[in-house]
Amino acid sequence: MKKKLVSILILIAMTVSLTIGCKGKDGLTEITLNEVAHSIFYAPMYVAFEEGYFEEEGLKVNLVNGLGADKTMTAVLSGEAEIGFMGAEASIYVYNEGADDYVVNFAQLTQRAGNFLVSRDSNEDFKWENLKGKTVIGGRKGGMPQMVFEYILKKQGIDPATDLNIIQNIDFGLTSQAFAAGEGDYTIEFEPQATALELEGVGKVVASLGVESGMVPYTAFSAKKSYIQKNPEVIQGFTNALQKGMEYVNSHTPEEIAKVIQPQFAETDMDKLVMIVTRYYEQDTWKDNLIFKEESLTLLQDILDMAGELTARAPYEDVITTEFAEKAVNK
Repeated sequence: MKKKLVSILILIAMTVSLTIGCKGKDGLTEITLNEVAHSIFYAPMYVAFEEGYFEEEGLKVNLVNGLGADKTMTAVLSGEAEIGFMGAEASIYVYNEGADDYVVNFAQLTQRAGNFLVSRDSNEDFKWENLKGKTVIGGRKGGMPQMVFEYILKKQGIDPATDLNIIQNIDFGLTSQAFAAGEGDYTIEFEPQATALELEGVGKVVASLGVESGMVPYTAFSAKKSYIQKNPEVIQGFTNALQKGMEYVNSHTPEEIAKVIQPQFAETDMDKLVMIVTRYYEQDTWKDNLIFKEESLTLLQDILDMAGELTARAPYEDVITTEFAEKAVNK
């Protein structure tokens, strides 16, 4: 997220009042959750929706797809959404711009990256050195997909700037189409796009960025500091519901998980959905609790620093709170 853009977001936050969730006729407190993308990668959250866990906690949660962390952060800062779900790097950028009412992360959902490297050569015996001299469709500069990819490349002794060509000007939602149309030798894709490219015979998944990068705090739930302070019962109920979703995915099979979240992905047939859930399940994508630990933030900021996107280290106690996640575990 560029410095100028972050400054604009802060200005929006200062000039637009925060919309506070209010109770409807059904007695539920209505709030808006803006998610960075709608992906099977976030299965525990969709389990919470489909199993009615939010309603059990007295909440009616309206889900909106932000289509990118910058747009999700804008929605949270402007008050269009009470809660945002995105990479925690966005909150660090805003904090470092000096916002008084900055965004605090209160629950971490995923502990690995959720994207995959797809090769055009379906018969490739993949090694990371194969990328040298090749063209890869990557992600937006400063975004988690791109920074994690660069982090892996550097771990493998590959210079992202000189050893390969990374395309970064294709919209997040159009990368798989561009690859299918002949752009690039490789592409970085989330699910279901990665599996779809395989099934269409366009390419083959040759590496998991989640496995290669290690335990990275890829996505988290956050809200403005003022909203958390004024509405702790909403944040606690929301976190309790998410914890139930986490416990479900950690105690059920991929087939059972796929069946529950299928209404969220009606365009994906069940066999493909099971395949994708299994892929995430087997790489230990989801935490067993929502506690965002200090060492995870340290790793995240190491990745930002290596990517040249970190102006200063945000203090853990400022941008993270574990109060609600700890209570949800012990409830």
